Amino acid sequence: MRRFPDLSIYARAFPLLARNPSVFVAPLLGAVVAILLDQIGIYATSQIGSLGTQLLTWVAEIFYFYAFAVAIIQADAIERRLKGTFDSAWEDARRKAGGIIVAAIGFWFLYYIALDIGVLFRSAALVFALELVVAFFLIYVIPAAAIGGLPGQFAIAGSIRAVRGEVVGTAILAVAFVVFFEFLPLYVTALIAQRALLSEVESRLLLAFLQALALGYLAFPFAKQYADVAYRV
Repeated sequence: MRRFPDLSIYARAFPLLARNPSVFVAPLLGAVVAILLDQIGIYATSQIGSLGTQLLTWVAEIFYFYAFAVAIIQADAIERRLKGTFDSAWEDARRKAGGIIVAAIGFWFLYYIALDIGVLFRSAALVFALELVVAFFLIYVIPAAAIGGLPGQFAIAGSIRAVRGEVVGTAILAVAFVVFFEFLPLYVTALIAQRALLSEVESRLLLAFLQALALGYLAFPFAKQYADVAYRV
């Protein structure tokens, strides 16, 4: 008999992150690197062209997910009541770097294909729906590489297998990822920027901070959900 997923982690993640703020360090580092690469792309567009700029953006997003993998590893240790430190999580991620990077490349490649299809049809609803589809089936790719230690190509298969093992919990996690990482930071940033009259640079910094904070929070549901599913399927 299939049991209903444990959703208490979404509430417990707030105090867990508050007591272990170092989980937030890796996503924040990823945000800083993403901003730097993005700025390099903006100022160097005439030299490297739009393709080079897009490549820098892609590299930034891959590193962002690598940083997320570090946070997931640390969150998993904390959730299992082990001594989860940033240093130990970073070292663990370094040993699994190849699988994590390949998994991140696969995720973002398919994610942008979905985005391009939605933009092609000029439908925000279609963009949202396709993003959810990709996020749904590949939601466990990074945890599978970071916690499970699966090589990149097997992490994708492992994610799909885990999705089949827990459809309801996966759907909730996919929605949480898109809402907390993609849409909510953009909405809050736009709202604050409009009322506080933030500059473009200030708005970008605020957005990066909010997205990093979202990943620090989401690291706990990702770690818990994957651990629960992976060892049942």
